[in-house]
Amino acid sequence: MNAQLSALLSSAPRHPRRVVCLTEETTEVLYRIGAGDLVVGVSGFTVRPPEARRKPRVSSFLDANFERILELKPDLVLGFSDLQADIGRELCKRGVPVYLFNQRSLAEILQAVRLTGALVGRAEPAEALAVELEKNLERHSDAAQSLPKRPRIFFEEWHEPLISGIRWCSELVEVVGGVDVCQESRASQGAKGRIFDPEEVARRDPEGVIASWCGRKARREKIASRPGWAGVRAVLDDQLYEVRSSYILQPGPAALSDGVDQLARIVAAVAKGEPLPMARPGDLRTALT
Repeated sequence: MNAQLSALLSSAPRHPRRVVCLTEETTEVLYRIGAGDLVVGVSGFTVRPPEARRKPRVSSFLDANFERILELKPDLVLGFSDLQADIGRELCKRGVPVYLFNQRSLAEILQAVRLTGALVGRAEPAEALAVELEKNLERHSDAAQSLPKRPRIFFEEWHEPLISGIRWCSELVEVVGGVDVCQESRASQGAKGRIFDPEEVARRDPEGVIASWCGRKARREKIASRPGWAGVRAVLDDQLYEVRSSYILQPGPAALSDGVDQLARIVAAVAKGEPLPMARPGDLRTALT
């Protein structure tokens, strides 16, 4: 290779070496494939892995500190969904390379894991992580075959208005042996298509309720006191649960590892009619040990 061409090709690294992650799941993927050193900025909502919280926080979900991001000199910014499109557009206008993922299903989450690794030249460890997560799903799917029944489950992502679970949450309920009573809404790209009247959900009579209110602690009294819910099977049997949003509402490794592990324990408890312990009187039950 002549010197002129060599100089041109060496003006940028073969793969990005300074990555800003606007959501938690790409941060977790990069750390889990041994590329955490590439991360130079993270979302303020990042909790996984804990060591990532030491990195500069440059964004919320809907807003970003553009000047701070530019100071970090990223050669790649990773974001998620149409809700971050405006952030991505502004960064592109300022000359920053941006990749926005838009995964909603389990298959798309696994694809996003593989893509994240490929973008930074770590395709092999990313493939290994995707296979590990897929095997965990397979393990739970196989275990679900021995449940005494497939209980009716309502997964709620928000309470006012009442929003059913996003697609990957609905699919995870199915993987671990439950029947999502609002399954038809999983095809909706946005939350507006997953809003339900509480009385309609009550009519569907879920045997278990799993709440994961984004960024907020779910409240038992809010659930049990809804119009028409006094006679709902889940309320009568006190099969009301919470899975914290950091475990399940990020479309990445957390949902397909710790998140689905908790869902499996909950759905099994509902199927067997044996509620999991309650940490404190009046709280929602959880699958955390």
